[in-house]
Amino acid sequence: MSKKNGIEAFSRRSFLRSAATLGAAALAAPALAQDQTPLDALINARSRGNWDDQFDAKAAARTAAAVVSNTPILGPDSVPNIQQAIAQYQTIAANGGWPQVTSGTGDQALQIGVNAPAVQALRQHLVITGDLPKEAGMSQAFDSYVDGAVKRFQARHGLPPDGVIGEFTLKAMNVPANVRLQQLNTNLVRLQTFPSDLGRRHVMVNIPATRVEAVEDGKVALRHEAIVGRESRPTHIINSKIYEVILNPYWTAPRSIIIKDIMPLMRKDPTYLTKSNIRLLDGKGNEVAPETIDWNSDKAPDLMFRQDPGKLNAMASTKINFHNPNNEYMHDTPEQGLFNKLMRFDSSGCVRVQNVRDLATWLLSETPGWPRQHIEQVISPRVNTPITLASEVPVYFVYISAWGASDGIVQFRDDIYNLDGNSELALDTTQGMEQPVQ
Repeated sequence: MSKKNGIEAFSRRSFLRSAATLGAAALAAPALAQDQTPLDALINARSRGNWDDQFDAKAAARTAAAVVSNTPILGPDSVPNIQQAIAQYQTIAANGGWPQVTSGTGDQALQIGVNAPAVQALRQHLVITGDLPKEAGMSQAFDSYVDGAVKRFQARHGLPPDGVIGEFTLKAMNVPANVRLQQLNTNLVRLQTFPSDLGRRHVMVNIPATRVEAVEDGKVALRHEAIVGRESRPTHIINSKIYEVILNPYWTAPRSIIIKDIMPLMRKDPTYLTKSNIRLLDGKGNEVAPETIDWNSDKAPDLMFRQDPGKLNAMASTKINFHNPNNEYMHDTPEQGLFNKLMRFDSSGCVRVQNVRDLATWLLSETPGWPRQHIEQVISPRVNTPITLASEVPVYFVYISAWGASDGIVQFRDDIYNLDGNSELALDTTQGMEQPVQ
């Protein structure tokens, strides 16, 4: 420690001791418990508002940004990390868990600036989960430290870190500790099924987290938001290998989409296929005119529905193929706004990847002749270009709804496919953006 820093530390300690003495005089004597120090009383005083910087050092480690890590969810440390989280939550559950949090009083949501009795339960909850330093006290003030702690909690649960106790933040907070412990134990079993050697370079798609990680030499090289299959058309869990990147892909509609989506659309608008640049091809590759088909028939025509490359293409610029029996793949999308949704379970099983060209560039980085500049040059004229990877890259489609990290941060996600064995873990956060109470 430098001399200057030592003086600053000493000055702060001196200030706190002085503040504690002054605070003890200012507070009514009966309000002090016999086992409570003057400083404890000052910290816990209901009248305490925002303090400028007394907890900054500890609060810095309790922010939404601190949740982000370059350690992969799936890796050699996954099992010991979740076992550490299990031990932590066993202690929490054994001590009675955490209090239920309410949304506040009247029409006012709990957020920064609010002063209400409900904030005390919120503070207690956040201290127990490790999101708020216990030194922050139990006042009724929703101050900047509570705001940072709520954002950290939200980030750990895959929610927008806005600091407001909205509908889904409240649901996540009020899942009992023993249920979270059960969720961790369920995911421990899942993590134990993976090999210790996942490959020097590999891709992981975590379905409940709607997240893609490209991992190289044990570190996350890229992390992408994703859109995965809805509950009625789930993305399959599979271990496979990526073998091909296609720039400007054709999109061939799966039979399920033809029956469930395209047929009804053609009944409403006979020009839908033409407007969408989708061509009908018979078994010999001959084009068939849409107007020759009876779209009111119960059976879909035995034809290929193929969409030309271009801006309207369902896969936009890029398709990533991996071996699987379900005709699933990763791809780009022209509907980039879908990545702004709170939870992204909207596809028919395939996985849309935000900024997928970055992932394609990483996949092709060990395939000669495909730097980013050349990839962009090929995409520009909209010419269909399949590229076989020089070495196939392992890909793991996983269902990990809870995991831990070496720094003790524990993450949870909504059990979208109801695989965790408890209805309290399916929080119905798939209905769009979180709507805070107004």
